[in-house]
Order: sequence, then C-alpha cells, then structure tokens
Amino acid sequence: MSDLHQTESGRGPSFGRRNLFRGAIVVAGGLAAAGAGGIGIAQAQSFTHPGLLLQADDFDRMRSTVQANREPWISGWNRLTNNSHSFSSWQPRAVERIIRGNNGTDPENYWLLMNDMHAAYQNGLRWKISGDTAHRDAAIRILNAWSGTLREIGGWTETSLAAGIYGYQAANAAELVRGEPGFDRARFQSMLANVFYPLNNDFLVRRHGTCDGHYWANWDLCNMAAILAIGIFNDDQAKVDEAIEYFWNGKGQGSIQHVVPFIHGDLAQWQESGRDQAHSMMGIGLMAEFMEMAWNQGVDLYSARDHAFAKAAEYVARYNNGHDVPFTKFVWYNGHNCAYNEQTVIGEGGRGQGRPVWELVYSHYYGRLGRAMPNVWEMLGKIRPEGGGGDYGSTSGGFDSLGLGTLAYVQERKPVALNRLQSYNLQDRHVRHAYYDVRLDASISPAADAQFRLVPGLADKTGVSFEAANVPGYYLRHYSYDFRLDPNNGSSVFAADATFHPVPGLADGSWTSFRSHTHPDRYIRHYDYLLKLDPITTTTGRADATFRITS
Repeated sequence: MSDLHQTESGRGPSFGRRNLFRGAIVVAGGLAAAGAGGIGIAQAQSFTHPGLLLQADDFDRMRSTVQANREPWISGWNRLTNNSHSFSSWQPRAVERIIRGNNGTDPENYWLLMNDMHAAYQNGLRWKISGDTAHRDAAIRILNAWSGTLREIGGWTETSLAAGIYGYQAANAAELVRGEPGFDRARFQSMLANVFYPLNNDFLVRRHGTCDGHYWANWDLCNMAAILAIGIFNDDQAKVDEAIEYFWNGKGQGSIQHVVPFIHGDLAQWQESGRDQAHSMMGIGLMAEFMEMAWNQGVDLYSARDHAFAKAAEYVARYNNGHDVPFTKFVWYNGHNCAYNEQTVIGEGGRGQGRPVWELVYSHYYGRLGRAMPNVWEMLGKIRPEGGGGDYGSTSGGFDSLGLGTLAYVQERKPVALNRLQSYNLQDRHVRHAYYDVRLDASISPAADAQFRLVPGLADKTGVSFEAANVPGYYLRHYSYDFRLDPNNGSSVFAADATFHPVPGLADGSWTSFRSHTHPDRYIRHYDYLLKLDPITTTTGRADATFRITS
C-alpha cells in the first residue's frame, strides 16, 4: 500500500539554521544549559562511541540490574533471551539486492535484511550484558555477511522505507561491536555510505518527484534517523548536520514544524493521527529514536518547540488507551500536482495496538526530567516488558522499532527511598495528598499518598522537590500560596513552584523547614490541617513550619 500524502496547515514560524540545536548538553549525568544564543547546527567535531541509541553507562545499568535480578529490567532481559533473533546460532541470509515494494518484475525480499539486522542488534545486546562472546561473534558474522554482499536496495517507492528503517537499525547494530576483533568496520561504513545513504538523501531532497507534503511523517523520520545514525557511526559531521538541519527546517512532514501540526494544551496532535494509529505509533518510535541518538551526542532535540514531542506522545498514547482527544482538521497536498486533501476525524485503525516505542519516550521525559507522562505511563502498564523484532508478528510493522526498551532505557529514579513528612507540633500527623489537595492528616494505612520521593529540585538542584510515590511525575507545588499535587508540565514556572530549600527547623534545629524557591520569605507550613506557603515571624508559625523527613 502506498504511503501517500501531507500538510500545509498548522505550520509555525520558520526556524533559522542555528536555532536551539544544543538546548542541553549531557554533562556528568545531568544537564548543562547552552549559551544564550540558540544553535541550530551541530558544533561538535568529535563523536561519543558507543553513542547511537545506547551508551556505555546504559550497558552498565543493564548489566548490574540484570545480575541483581531486578525488575523491570530482568523481565526485559527475559523478553530478549526468549526471542529467537537473539540466539547465537542465527545464520545470516545476505543477498546482493534487496527489494521492497512491487516494481512489477522483482519479488520482495526485504524481510531477509529486516530480520538479520534485528538479529545482529539483539545478539550484540546480549553480549554487552552477559559477556558471552558467542553472541558478539554472531552479530559480527551477520554484519560482515551483509557488508560483503549487499550492493543495491531497489523496488518501488518503498525502497525509501527499506533504506531508512534498516539503515538506522544496521548502524545501531554495528555500533555495538564497532571495535571488536573480526568486525570489518571500514567495509560496513562503506556499505552504509554507498548503499543506504544515497537513497536516504535522495528521498529527503527529491521525494520521488512529488509535492513536499505528499509523504507521511514516518517516511521522513526513518530517513532522517538513517542519515543521523550513519553520520555518527561513520564519524561524518556533514551527515549529522544534514539530519539535524532537516529536523528543524525540512520541507516534509518529519520536520518538527510539520510533524506536530496542532498543539492542544498539554496534548499535541501527531501528523499521522488522522490516518491510523499503527503508523502514528511508528512515528512516535522513530522520532524518539532520532532524538535519543542526537541526545547521546550531546544535542537536545527533545525540548524543541517547548517539548512538543512530549505532548504528541501523550496525545497518541491517550487515544490508544481508549480516551478521547481533540482533533483539528488536517490539510495536505499530495501527488505530483499537489492535490488538496483533508482529514476531519482521527483515524481509528490499529487503535490500542501494542508497539515497543513507549519506554524510550518515558525514559527521557520522566526518567531524566521528572516530567509527568500519565498517558504514556498508562500505556506502559499494558505493554511492559517491551520486546523487540520478532515479538510482534512476522510482518514489517513488527520490526519498525528496535524495541526492548524495558531492558535498555528504563532509568533509575534516585533516591529510591520513599519518605514522609512528619509534623513537629502534631507528631501523629503527616503530609499527604488527597484528591490532589495537600493536607496534614493522621497516619493512614495504606499510606501511599503520604509517601514522597525527595528528588533534586526541579528548578535548583541544591533544593528538593517532592514527587508523589504513587503518581509518577506529580509533585507538591504552591499555587496562590496554597498547595496541591500537580503534574510536572516541564515549564520553568512549575519547576520553580515545586522547588524548596531545606533549612534547619525554625522551631527545632534538629528538624527541617522548607523555604520556597520563588518566595524566599515564605515557608511550607500547615494551617487548619492544610498546607500553605506563608511568611514566618519570630513569634508565629515556627512550629507549624517545622517537619521531620522519615522513611
């Protein structure tokens, strides 16, 4: 089926070539802000390896959690080891010519490349975690076979899908074994540069001679991902720049200005939402993988357009969880003559389907940033642990993402201990949230809504923020000097309102008081059993503003 289509509507203002490319740089596990001026094109001239979807610390985390038999990583590991693609006995089936799309003469055989690239990735991953060199050797055997054999990718227009999807996946598989004995890296780099990249580039530039808006977003996204992955694997800065430039300013539906055509508050309509849900989820997976590869090279694209991708992921997840979402009429122009098309309702096809694309999204926005992603979290409750290629059927849709996110991407939230806030002058009472209001109540059982994770302050790491233990991504924050439990929407205002600075207790220095980040003259206190943000004098409120952190 042809993947035709697209939009001229909903486009935001154009971005200059140097806008916001390096919004944040990964430094020692945290984030360091870029300079005041936005940057739109990659500046680094050296590359981190391994540095595509996974980095060295990701392998360390997977190895330690699996060895300790910890959830959810061990369930993700079991999903990997039960997949036949991860068996070290896998034998490659390399051919000189791959065909995807019916061109009237050649039979399709792209499934050979598709399965082998997932087998190489899964074996490489097993080796990285277990140390079993039989899996490393299997990955090398597969990759060497293809780089020594493949000469052409052909077919109909779907050639662009094959070059895009399997191109970025091939580079990721090869990154796992890039410096290992027996792997012919130079030959693999040559294959990526000479067989895959010309097709990726041609699609983004020429688009088979069609209107700019003709093709669905996933066509752009897979070719963007391939160019970025090839650029990183080949240490080719020009290709990395090309992919990032297209992300910001590309004429097709995969650029950030087009892939999210409409913002609906904390939700954002995805470009393929009016088409169907299987392709919408495919696009979410491809964009997340594109952004993660950039992130691992020190480039933050996740925050583009005020975290529009987070809002889009929430939108797609919410609809596929069975809830309603807003939908704005989507207009595009397709074909060689730019014919007018429109979608007026959201597409229901494939609604509720499970795809292994959500862990990576959640890992970044919640795992790294602490942002609430309630709809993605609800989806994860249905599909965990995520599998990989071969776990979702034998057709191409089951291989669009490398998957295995429960094993590979889940971030540890630190500190892991759960805490309660005990009142100094009413020591039988603790702070709790009840229906998102915040009050001081007598101990309750179970006390899940009286437990919090004390995490580094969202606005200032020297402070603290109180994350609800039973509602991930929801924090205590002040609002008009009252307190409530709200989802972290990623804004600077929310971060500031949810950040507090511990000081010696105002009534007893062995206890703790919490000064507001936004109002340094005010402290958390209780009044009529409700939490307030009030100024404290030398004579009033000191005991009310004093607490003990208990486990």
